[in-house]
Amino acid sequence: MKSTGMFVTLVTLATIVVPATHAVENPVLSLDQVLEQFQWDFESTAIRTEKVTDSLYVLFGVGGNIAVSIGSDGVLVVDNQFPEMYGKIKQAIQALGGDRIDYAVNTHWHFDHAQGNLAMGPDGVNIVAHQNAREDMKSGGVINMVIAKHGQKPYPSNALPVITYADGMHMYFNDEQIDLMHFSPAHTTGDTAIIFRGSNAVHLGDVFNNSGYPFIDADSGGDIDGMIEFCQSTLDQIPANATVIPGHGEITDTDALKAYISMLRTVRGRVAKMMSQGKSLEEIEAANLTAEYTDAYGDESASLGFVNRIYTSLAKKN
Repeated sequence: MKSTGMFVTLVTLATIVVPATHAVENPVLSLDQVLEQFQWDFESTAIRTEKVTDSLYVLFGVGGNIAVSIGSDGVLVVDNQFPEMYGKIKQAIQALGGDRIDYAVNTHWHFDHAQGNLAMGPDGVNIVAHQNAREDMKSGGVINMVIAKHGQKPYPSNALPVITYADGMHMYFNDEQIDLMHFSPAHTTGDTAIIFRGSNAVHLGDVFNNSGYPFIDADSGGDIDGMIEFCQSTLDQIPANATVIPGHGEITDTDALKAYISMLRTVRGRVAKMMSQGKSLEEIEAANLTAEYTDAYGDESASLGFVNRIYTSLAKKN
């Protein structure tokens, strides 16, 4: 089942009542209200596991995809969904032969990827992230998803990353080199690409969405040009036969990432051209600039404001 936008569960965003225009001002929703609007159900949602290699797996549940490295050094996860899913996540890891979680890497600060910190941090898990992601988690803030806004509360100190980096860092864990890389502001200002060198795989978080159009958190410093640069720089770092783990959607390959970059470049160029002609946001949104991508990425009008966020990102540079 195809779903769109930043957050993916067992239902599609097509079930959400989308305002007639993205220009409509939406209230800031609490997490409980977001859960209700996006029809997320922690109790009934099971964890699904997919094997990448003998030591690397991906867990699908409520929120962002979780990569799991299991081996002689212990367990490392990339992203952690929600504290309400922690018990199910631990059970899934135990079923794979793992024990307690030693490290959790956050690809960025958004709640559907990092809210599990609230359970993992107090449980003694070492949390790792880009320094900007830590600052965003510490400060909290409003995430403007265009069709809805969420006020993410500041995380307590025991749920914050205890290891951070600026441009890149290496971890040596479970007999492979794991590279954490930050290339530019993209989905947020604190995104991390996690490359498992021995497993020939990369987790890109929400910089790469394989379930629909991406969400660019432009109000918090996300940037369309940076997203293109981040994806291309990651692609340049990995072999052609690498496994690509998106923030949402199914595991895929470098061909899908190349097609995604091409789509980003094309739509960005079209938005920029209309802006240079003096067109308004409403006119640009109504121009159906993503028509030929509908089969691959869905209906843009049901996304989390893809064209809107490109416009907002570019407008900040003028």
